[in-house]
Amino acid sequence: MKMPRLLPLFMAISATFALPAQAQSLVDLYESARGFDASYQSAKSQFNATVAKAEQARAAILPTANLGFVKSRSNQDYTSATGNRDYSYGTETTTLSASQPLYRPANRASYQQGTKQFDLAQAQLLAADQDLIVRVSQAYFDVLASQDNLAFVKAQKTAVAEQLASAKRNFEVGTSTITDTREAQARFDLVVAQEIAAENDLRVKKIALDQLVGKTEAQPQQLAQPLTLPTVVPSDVNQWVQQSSTSHPSIKQAQIALDVAQLETKKAEAGHKPTLDLTANMNAINNLDGSSSGPGSSRVNASSIGLSFNLPLFAGFSTQNRIKETLALEDKARNDLEGAKRAVAQGTRTAFFGVLSGQGQVKALEAAEASSQSALDANKLGYQVGVRINIDVLNSQSQLFDTKAKLAKARYDVLLGSLKLRQANGTLKAEDLSGVNALLAK
Repeated sequence: MKMPRLLPLFMAISATFALPAQAQSLVDLYESARGFDASYQSAKSQFNATVAKAEQARAAILPTANLGFVKSRSNQDYTSATGNRDYSYGTETTTLSASQPLYRPANRASYQQGTKQFDLAQAQLLAADQDLIVRVSQAYFDVLASQDNLAFVKAQKTAVAEQLASAKRNFEVGTSTITDTREAQARFDLVVAQEIAAENDLRVKKIALDQLVGKTEAQPQQLAQPLTLPTVVPSDVNQWVQQSSTSHPSIKQAQIALDVAQLETKKAEAGHKPTLDLTANMNAINNLDGSSSGPGSSRVNASSIGLSFNLPLFAGFSTQNRIKETLALEDKARNDLEGAKRAVAQGTRTAFFGVLSGQGQVKALEAAEASSQSALDANKLGYQVGVRINIDVLNSQSQLFDTKAKLAKARYDVLLGSLKLRQANGTLKAEDLSGVNALLAK
């Protein structure tokens, strides 16, 4: 008797499990990839290791302290004119020593190099984050483009099937030749093959996206229609290049490498300079059962404090040659920095004009889509009145759906190109994905 009351609950649960998987936005899948992608996790671990290594350099300017303890036992056989004496005794020695560098130019340069390691770690992690953003976006749009392509192929298959059925009917009533039927059949078989390839391509693209974001059956949200692509701001390529000179991770890394090389030269030059340390020692010697001077327990406490000064005089010309080496490496780092700036500037210009070209292609393909649709309608009408043949209609259909697929792909390429442009000049951030999210269907 209770079953009717539970029936609505069972129906609600069944409906819940029957719902399709919730589509995810680009931001959602990016956040998922941040916690799953092995390459990004490796970069985070490297960041933590580099930060810890940077802290190690601080030890070069901080004091050091050591505590030592030695316990021993000795046997002594003493012979003199008055007779022989044999005895043993134990000794416990505790030593506490400390040292504070006062003037060590090489240590100071090492410490400064360590602080540069932190900046280097930040630049490396930023580059890894930007790479993850682009990889997720690429996989995201690849799935959408593959879905669109499959949908267009299926629509073309339906249209060709209708054209094949029409050709068969016209042949049966004697208004067309067998050639029309065979042409339509050949085109239908070709579209079936294209459908199989499109389904496999979509399957592969989904697997790649799932592996990247750590989800099963990840489903990207479609773009809203009609779609208005955002313009490139700023519109001057020189402003994009100028931004890259201060923000791009590879330029930052090259600049840090130059700074480290210059500090390495300072370390080499310090080989000619003196060093001065403050030292302190405290010894506690506890003689058990006697000492070398005779039997009887005793305790001796000794402490000292002083300055340790060292002036290098001659090291076999190793310091001079070390300086020559570091100066050459400094020039190399300077040239690497210049090369990085040029490469980034070229990449930024290429990406900028690529986006502009993509926007132009989208406009041209939108016009081509309208023209292809008009041509298809005209060929269908001409086929019905007998002034066009079946192959004309089939060619118009192929051209229309091919144009639709290219248009969809071109739109995705423009959106992805905008992100790659920001990556090219080093300003890409996770917040930039919000602009793409705003273009997705709600």
